[in-house]
Amino acid sequence: MNPFKHVRSQFHLTTSLRTKKLTSFIHLNPISYHSSTESHLNPQSSEWRERALPKLIKLTPLLNNLDLINGKLINIHDKSTVNDEFLLQSMHNFKSIATSFLAYHSIIESSSTSGTPSLCLNKPTYMEPLTLNSLKKVCDILDVSAQQRKLVRLAICPQITHHQIWTRALEEVLNQLKIKLGINDHESIMTRQIVVNCLMFLDDVISYDPNSTSWMRLAPTKKDSDFPRSAKWEDFLEMLNDLIICLKNEEDFFFYVTKLESMKEGLLQIKDVIVDKNNIGYKEARHQESLVQKKLTKSLGHSSRCLFTLLLYYLYGGVGDIEVDICCWFSEGGKCNNYLCVGKILTFIDEKMVRREVKKLDRAIGVIRFVYEMAEMKEVLEVRGHLWGVGCENRSVVYRGNKFFIHGIGM
Repeated sequence: MNPFKHVRSQFHLTTSLRTKKLTSFIHLNPISYHSSTESHLNPQSSEWRERALPKLIKLTPLLNNLDLINGKLINIHDKSTVNDEFLLQSMHNFKSIATSFLAYHSIIESSSTSGTPSLCLNKPTYMEPLTLNSLKKVCDILDVSAQQRKLVRLAICPQITHHQIWTRALEEVLNQLKIKLGINDHESIMTRQIVVNCLMFLDDVISYDPNSTSWMRLAPTKKDSDFPRSAKWEDFLEMLNDLIICLKNEEDFFFYVTKLESMKEGLLQIKDVIVDKNNIGYKEARHQESLVQKKLTKSLGHSSRCLFTLLLYYLYGGVGDIEVDICCWFSEGGKCNNYLCVGKILTFIDEKMVRREVKKLDRAIGVIRFVYEMAEMKEVLEVRGHLWGVGCENRSVVYRGNKFFIHGIGM
């Protein structure tokens, strides 16, 4: 059992009690990669660190250019899935050992000005890889109450379920998939054709020529055979189902299948809505667009990945979920304040990787702050981004007005 599963304490603890609680938790749940000799050692001890650090150093070159995404081992350069159980277990080991270091050391000492910080265990603490893929997860991190979660959803839904956001988010997923199919030289002609047809469908929905008078055309009657049947989102849903079937056994397309499945949740709610603007009147087309927004707003709940995908596109124009390795609250001077740390543990750090991961952490910080504001929380929230790597120098970088701290893991 991983010792850093989501830990939540229901009462306030003093700094010394927090340390004792976390130490006891590790002793009761030894990390699987420790030998029987190491399993009883306190990760605070120098003996444990002396044995664990060489393992991190040894694993670092082995896991170069790899990372965990949605539980899968992914090559960060071409986004391909690496099907190697040894490397996958090695990555879990690397993250677990590194997290043990960070749990017992001043992981943000270089950014702290008010003394050594300590974990705030009376608030949600995540010390293992975590995928931000729903509003529920973000609200869990922020410890948002049930009443406030209702405020969040009521505030966010009307903004992100707009017809244009919905169609553009779908288009973004399919365009990324189309590129991936080209890179992998996918042999399935059917798969390519379905993607093309889906994009053509969306193009008809999104595009509108202001010089055209087609919007003035009256809606066809049942007796009028000159007009083809008006398309519905159900047609798109059928193509999406076929696309998922074609890709579900392809490891390299795991991310896209996951995203298509999440967007399918919204399609099931609006499958009866008409989308063909050429065959219905202008006012009817606007009415159908408003139906999309109303149905999605009503049906997509806090745990909906579809809703979160729409939020990501609304905020950043992208649809990729956000991966973090650590997300925890800290207290300084014995007081639990609104200081949230989000971070990634990397197998290697160079300038390109720093820029890449800083952008991801910036998105995580942006989503967390956005939800916090929508929840109308009274206290000021401070979120700091951190990156850790073996052998790197401690420093900081600024991106979009946010400061991110880079730390070396060592003795």
